[in-house]
Amino acid sequence: MSPYQELTADLRRHQWVWLVTGTAGFIGSNLLEALLQLNQRVIGLDNFSTGSQRNLDEVCALVGAGRWRDYVHITGDTRDLETCHRAAAGADFVLHQAALGSVPRSLADPIATHSANVTGFINMAVAAREAHLKRFVYASSSSVYGDHPALPKVEEKTGRCLSPYAATKLMNEIYAGVFARCYGLETIGLRYFNVFGPRQDPAGPYAAVIPKWIAAMTRNEPVWINGDGSTSRDFCYVANVVQANLLAATTQTPGALNHTYNIAVHARTTLNELFALLRDKLAPFYPHLESLKPHYRQFREGDVQHSFADISKGQKLLGYEPSYDIDRGLSEAIEWYYLTLGAPAEQQASEPAITICP
Repeated sequence: MSPYQELTADLRRHQWVWLVTGTAGFIGSNLLEALLQLNQRVIGLDNFSTGSQRNLDEVCALVGAGRWRDYVHITGDTRDLETCHRAAAGADFVLHQAALGSVPRSLADPIATHSANVTGFINMAVAAREAHLKRFVYASSSSVYGDHPALPKVEEKTGRCLSPYAATKLMNEIYAGVFARCYGLETIGLRYFNVFGPRQDPAGPYAAVIPKWIAAMTRNEPVWINGDGSTSRDFCYVANVVQANLLAATTQTPGALNHTYNIAVHARTTLNELFALLRDKLAPFYPHLESLKPHYRQFREGDVQHSFADISKGQKLLGYEPSYDIDRGLSEAIEWYYLTLGAPAEQQASEPAITICP
């Protein structure tokens, strides 16, 4: 058995209480789903600024009313310390996902990004410390590598931040180190690389590339590529991220604590390759895609040209072994994308009945 298989078997036998911030968001709702399926109790904290009730309703429908009773939701903001204290009371672990994502959004409004990502982070860290939680696992980002040119990206070598968003995530890592040294708080940071999967919002100006392109393709709208398409990313399916969070929260490996880890697949996919992959997977549903070609425009300010992760540190100290590459991840998620983003209205996923999700 892999370390993650051993962990999931153990979790099914022992129930813990997990605080997941940003639980109505994309990654947070996937963590919630996995934890409830593993018979865990979950406290969720979300202000619904970027998350949605529909994500929670979808999780409830998937896990069933019985397991849903192990979930307690708190509508609130991590920027409020008292709310963080209330959420942390009685929890064993924190999986801190709440944040304002997006490089362009941070360039447009750096103050809002700092407030949500830095003030919210330190409030949650204070609450975790004072509640004597076992561990504080938090979402960092590959954006902290900035302009460092080396590939693959290795945790100990970062460059200058290229956006306010990247600066906030680097500040999270700095504060985590301070809390570990000054207060003994056990922390682990996970540097996510271009996560994708079900419940990732395609709407709005700050949508991630995969759901945004799928939505455009299914609606026969132009697909825009920033630059010439040679930009590459290490796309990571959300199930890999769930695995990393649970391993990080429970690892007992000597030397594993108070570090950051790359969470990716260790594979490079260019935007041109991604376009072709998405078009080929969707073409059976949409014949018009067979002749579709992308449109190119100027490279976006604040973006990095290439992102490619060395994941050996996480493999060694966390037991992290990604089970989904981009092809398998898209194949797993394509039905959700189709029903949610591209199917006719009468086929699209609907809200579960209120009796299912009390």
